[in-house]
Amino acid sequence: MLCTALPSRDEAGVLARLGGGEPVLLINAGQLPYLRSVAALTPLALAPGADRARDRAEALRERVAGLLTAGNVDAELALLDPLFERFDPAEVAAALLALQRETGSEKRETIAPGMVNAALVRVFVGVGKKDRASAKDLVGALIREAGVAKDDIGRIEVRETFSVVEVAGAAADRAVRGLMGTTIRGRRVVARLDRER
Repeated sequence: MLCTALPSRDEAGVLARLGGGEPVLLINAGQLPYLRSVAALTPLALAPGADRARDRAEALRERVAGLLTAGNVDAELALLDPLFERFDPAEVAAALLALQRETGSEKRETIAPGMVNAALVRVFVGVGKKDRASAKDLVGALIREAGVAKDDIGRIEVRETFSVVEVAGAAADRAVRGLMGTTIRGRRVVARLDRER
């Protein structure tokens, strides 16, 4: 039973005899001396801040474990790969959590569809000038064969024997899988995430 109004001495006695467990009284600090004179009190332990923080941390760990178990982080791994070469992956994860905490404390901004391209990933494509391939051919293959949106395609460098295409991090895995095995200018394409030297 939950009481939001301060009971009289008689009402406190009735509440104690009703059964169904001890009543819970919501009072302010000024009402506590009177209530102690009327009834025997047992403080109700509420979850302290540390327990709530541990619960939030555990919930976050469970969400991360769920994502890792599902295996839906290929694009994110491709995006972070250059950082893993320079820093310990645990430090990168800690920095990402710190960034998430910073943005979580501020008002979250909505992301416009065109803003996703800010994080571009480089994709190596095994056709180049020698194969008479052009940037136009690569854009066409990415859109038609791989299903990558035009807005997700960035700069394209066509070199002598290969090309490097920048795509949005979220579309990188789809671009590699979609290009792999297709043909551009009669040549079968090999595609992979580019490793910068």
